[in-house]
Amino acid sequence: MTDAPADTPADARLPEDPRVRAWAPVAQAVALLLGPYAEVVLHDAVADRVLAVWNPMTARGPGDQSLLGELDGIDPAAPDVYGPYQKLLPDGRRLSSVSAVLRDADGRASAVLCVNLDRGPLEQAAALLAGFAAPTAPRPEPLFERDWTERMNEVIGGHVRAHGRPLERFTREDRLAVLRELDRSGVLALRRAAPAVATALRISRSTVYALIAELKSAPTPTPAPESE
Repeated sequence: MTDAPADTPADARLPEDPRVRAWAPVAQAVALLLGPYAEVVLHDAVADRVLAVWNPMTARGPGDQSLLGELDGIDPAAPDVYGPYQKLLPDGRRLSSVSAVLRDADGRASAVLCVNLDRGPLEQAAALLAGFAAPTAPRPEPLFERDWTERMNEVIGGHVRAHGRPLERFTREDRLAVLRELDRSGVLALRRAAPAVATALRISRSTVYALIAELKSAPTPTPAPESE
């Protein structure tokens, strides 16, 4: 085996094993794509030893025990890819891991390729985004009690979120329901409301006026009498 050049990273100093030569491009591609956040390990399924490691997260290296257990105990009908499942490092980092059993031409388990993704940066990013997204204090109502556009946006945006339909897919019934709620809240009685509602709903003013007229001409439903 020829020595790797002095400037070659330690995790690239791979044994001259045909399985390493066969799978190194795949392992290196995964390691490059996921950067420093993923460790890729190729295990010898026969000798239960580590063959190679890319982006190592622990001190183990080629030749160390894999401690994978007996692969013969795996149901032959089971899939060859397992995960993602959770693992924990001694420093407290949580990993999402995937393991793939690699078979030779005769179908025997020859090697196991494991990818361990450090979830820490993803969890930190999620917590940061959640912190920005979540309100931290109640809205000061005195500042907004006269801002009817806030009420208009709440009604329209609430209908979008409640029904899971974007504005572009609003039906006539959706628009009538929104206008009915805006009428109840007094927004439609304001002088500049109709053009603003048209802009918010992304429809023409004439369509808004026609829908308002239809809404006004519809008979008010009579409440059912209470049973004694």
